[in-house]
Amino acid sequence: MNETAESDPRNTSTEPADRQHTPRLHAIRERLRAFRERIRRKPGLNTSYRIALGVFGTFVLVAGILMIPYPGPGWLVVFAGLGILATEFHWAHRVNTFAKRHYQRWVRWLGRQHLATKLAVMGATCLVVLTTLWMLGVFNTVGGWLGLHWNWLASPLFRS
Repeated sequence: MNETAESDPRNTSTEPADRQHTPRLHAIRERLRAFRERIRRKPGLNTSYRIALGVFGTFVLVAGILMIPYPGPGWLVVFAGLGILATEFHWAHRVNTFAKRHYQRWVRWLGRQHLATKLAVMGATCLVVLTTLWMLGVFNTVGGWLGLHWNWLASPLFRS
């Protein structure tokens, strides 16, 4: 937490210092709430909005799920997709809370493990990435650039 905000006698908020919002951010949030309320008052527009948001949130969620086994922002994208869906669907908020809790448990568990276990998880991740690259034909493409035309580099999906 920000110690200067806590010790400031002018700070009368009951929220922790790191949760306080600037006036500008608060104004933006209020405009977005008002915009959403105007949409809610028109049933047809409200349904269209919820469908569009549901499709977009589902797209982001599925993209994140596909990214999970790879290094990078897979889980972040999953949580973003669930967050988008949670703005309109209560079930998504519950799933997001559940997923975050179990993701944090996994990270804490992995952090407590022996180096061999951590290396095994890293090795499994590398195996998933290498298998995906091979299946997509990346090895064959790079091998072609280097003048290597070995049969085992060719993807089983794109063999002619």
